This record gives sequence, structure tokens and C-alpha cells, in this order.
Amino acid sequence: MATALILSDGKPGHENQSKALAEGLGLSFRILPCVYRKKAKKTLSYLCDRLGLSPDLAGILPEAEALIDAERPALLIGTGSNTFYSLKLLRKKFNIPCVAVLTPGGYSLNGFDAVLAPSFDNPPHRDNVIAVPTNLTPARPDFYREQTDAFLERYTPKNPRAVGVIIGGKNPIADVTPEWLKTQLEQIFAATPDCEHWVTTSRRTSPEADAVIDSFPFDYSLIFSREKFNPIPAFVTRCERLFVSADSTGMLSEAVAVGSAKVEVLDNLTVTTGKFARFVDMLCTEGYAHRFDGSAGISDRKVDLAPVFADLKIRLGL
Repeated sequence: MATALILSDGKPGHENQSKALAEGLGLSFRILPCVYRKKAKKTLSYLCDRLGLSPDLAGILPEAEALIDAERPALLIGTGSNTFYSLKLLRKKFNIPCVAVLTPGGYSLNGFDAVLAPSFDNPPHRDNVIAVPTNLTPARPDFYREQTDAFLERYTPKNPRAVGVIIGGKNPIADVTPEWLKTQLEQIFAATPDCEHWVTTSRRTSPEADAVIDSFPFDYSLIFSREKFNPIPAFVTRCERLFVSADSTGMLSEAVAVGSAKVEVLDNLTVTTGKFARFVDMLCTEGYAHRFDGSAGISDRKVDLAPVFADLKIRLGL
């Protein structure tokens, strides 16, 4: 099997998108850490990129060269601003096609063979830019089977009908206040009385929000601050309905891409303009999700990125 070399900044939300792209293209992958040791070097990378200069500012060339000599990957992939400059550096030095995931703001689009940019970022119209409706999510059915099996080893459902609640936390454009969360959970339980109720949180969920969750009679509860396990693959494959807070494009992307659950957006946005608001509006307008208003919607359309991957394979000659 052909291989992709993934440049990773260590952020799970970025690295997982790179992995999803490799898997969608039918490539195995190796991961090379790519983080600037000094902020000034990242700042300098923008200038070097504009001037067409290529110093190894992230210090990845020796390890990258060894990996490339050993495996000669068919593709280079990077997600996030810490990877974009180095991605083009390796593309230029080794003549291997490269794909950037997310909009490479501040860097020239020249030098990327393709850029997969979420449409809610309002990406520029260029021949090498491919707009996608959501973030990239794992595409392998066996991944979800394995993760669901791991979940079922920890918890045995007693009711074939379940709803999942996925709660994030405060960020610059959203908040999860105890008062807001309590109201949402009361409405969720009232709207789904005949189902099991499962909940999971994120690293951004506050202790105050955790306490509100603890006060409700969930059949399954995973509080991220107390237990490091990811039940979301099981949620998206086993639940008939998913309630997802609007503060994470990643969580919403997975909910509308996998399984058959109807998706409800718990709208906790405090900023009603910008990419998060555009994303939620698009999901609800296009039938991928319903903005929860106390009543359950019927939105169960799923995003299919297979045509994007097929087109990209042709573009890249894979």
C-alpha cells in the first residue's frame, strides 16, 4: 500500500483530519511531528514563504529526509498553520505532491497541489482549492467497529434506543454556562423519554458544567476530566439521535458524516457571525442538522466526501 507522510502539530483535531484524508485516499501513513520551537520562527515562516525562501525553520529536514528515503511516500499531508510552511518546503525539496487541510491563511496558495478548505472558512476561489462542507472525519468502517466494540466492553445498553449528548465548552465564540446546560438537558430528557441517555464531554468542559451533568440520570456518562476514553464513535453509530453543542466544528462534522442518527445542534454560540455561525446555519439549512428548540427534528442527511477523495486521487495521480 502506498504511504502518506503526515506533518503533525500534535493537536488531535488537526492530526485526525490528516489521518482521515490519508485513509480516504487509501493510503497508509507515517507521522512526523512538526512544531516550531520558537514563536519567532513561525512568524519568520510567513515572510520566507512570501519571498520564496526555504530555510528549515521547524527543524524537520533530517528526520523527514530519513523517512522519505526509507519509504518514498506518495503524498505529503499537513493540517494547521504549524505544518503549512514545512509542507511546501518538503514538496519543493523532494518533489512529492502535498495537500494542505484547512485554509492556509497568511501563506501563499502557490506550492500546494491541493488545499482542502471548509466552506465555512469562505476559502478563495483557486484551481488548487477544494471547498468541503465539514471538517474531515475518519472514513474507515473498521475504525468505528473497533471503537464501538471497545465502548460495549465498558457499557452494556439495556434499551436498543439511545440518544447521545456531546458537550464541549467555552471558547472565544461560545460558552457552556451551568444555567444554559441545565435547560438544554431538561428539554432533551423531556423530548426523548423512551430512550437511554448517554453523555460525553470534552477537555474544555468546565467543572461547573460537569456538576450539572452529574445531577441528571444519564444511563452512560463519561466526564473527560475524570476518564480519558473517546465514546463518540459509538455514539454516532449506535444512537438514533445526537445532541451536539455548537462550539466544536469537529464534533458536529463527525455527527453529520457517520452513522444514521438525526442530529440536533445545541446552539451555545455567543458570537452570531463568523465561521462557526455559518457552519451551523449551513448544516441546518441543508438538512444535516436541526437547531434544537425543545422539540426533536428529523434532519438525518449525511455528508459524503467520497466524491472529493475520488477527484483528489485523479488530481494527484494516486
